[in-house]
Amino acid sequence: MKKILILLCFVGSIAYGQSPLRSQIDQKATEIESKVIEWRRDFHKYPELGNQEFRTAKIVAEHLRSLGMEVTEEVAVTGVVGVLRGVKPGPMVALRADMDALPVTERNDLPFKSVNTAVYNGQETGVMHACGHDSHVAILMGVAEIMASMKDQLKGSVKFIFQPAEEGVYDADIAGAELMVKEGVMEDVDAIFGLHIWAQIEAGKIGYRSGPFLAAVDNLEVTITGTQAHGAAPWSSVDPIVTSAQAIMGLQTILSRNVNITENPAVVTVGAIHGGIRHNIIPEKVEMIGTIRTFGDEQQTLVHKRITEIITNIAESAGAKADVNIGKLYPSTVNPPELTAQMLPTMDAVAGTGNVIAMPPVTGAEDFSFFQREKPGFFIFLGGMKKGGDPLTTPSHHTPDFFIEESGFKLGVRALSYFAVDYMEKN
Repeated sequence: MKKILILLCFVGSIAYGQSPLRSQIDQKATEIESKVIEWRRDFHKYPELGNQEFRTAKIVAEHLRSLGMEVTEEVAVTGVVGVLRGVKPGPMVALRADMDALPVTERNDLPFKSVNTAVYNGQETGVMHACGHDSHVAILMGVAEIMASMKDQLKGSVKFIFQPAEEGVYDADIAGAELMVKEGVMEDVDAIFGLHIWAQIEAGKIGYRSGPFLAAVDNLEVTITGTQAHGAAPWSSVDPIVTSAQAIMGLQTILSRNVNITENPAVVTVGAIHGGIRHNIIPEKVEMIGTIRTFGDEQQTLVHKRITEIITNIAESAGAKADVNIGKLYPSTVNPPELTAQMLPTMDAVAGTGNVIAMPPVTGAEDFSFFQREKPGFFIFLGGMKKGGDPLTTPSHHTPDFFIEESGFKLGVRALSYFAVDYMEKN
């Protein structure tokens, strides 16, 4: 009898927190897979830039309404939010997909190749889903259909967040997830889950990280002002070009001497420098722009402080003046360790233990972090590379040749669905 009790307790501990709805989700995900792929191809052919996702939002809203949800449109400009209220009491779980494309002209030869163009920052450009947001929208539409079919069995409710402008917009100070949060989309949410297709992980696999996962991203703008002079008489100048070169080299010491890289990496990149107009004139002014990537608020504060100190003091030592402006964009995407541990068995169950990859920090950025600042949030990468592909040669995100393997979409549908129902079961 004692052995039987021990066995029953062991079985009970395994089953705890696992939703009995998993088998239904698996079956329905298989049935809906072709529809998800069809949706994705349509969105890929007709991509739209941030805050211009009018066609995409209309299709999403109509789909959610057809499933009997409470639907709100024009959230944070073009966002759509659908609420599915389960019959049984429980938490409100949010699931998020971003909808916007990029100002990139596609080179892939596909039957559903992008046909759209747009004007971005004053320039005519092609538009392409070069980061996979088309797949995110299609996957979440599939999840919505599955969850709606199980409404009477849900131990809680689900909020479907279709977000605009994750890539940012050049003509607004606040957009995307940050604006959605400001408009109150997270107020009644208990936890939020999201995914991002990843071209450097094989389809059928999931990548995750506990703690800081994706970097905070900030813009750097620097103006160094000296004294103009003839190029033949540099002693008459305060040369801002030499000063800026010294400043750029000085910035490299932040990563080699100030940041504890055994904990998390950091990046300070000067992406453009401009000064002067003629070969024999030392200019008065040099302008530089760049990007900063950090993990966590403490590291971000340190790196910002050292950037300002180094550039300002180097300029002063040369007799020049430096104006340093750091514009904060997205905070670091951080998976709470407790929620990560809670969801690890779910990931193993949905993908198989050997297909769940603990990843190093990724220096890309995601505005999903704004949702995580409000409520516990868990974010994963969904494999989108063909089986046996080489991540070093597979075209990366934000490039004209970016390509996604569609066979991984069903795993994405199952993963978000499992996250929702398992969280409800455990909470």
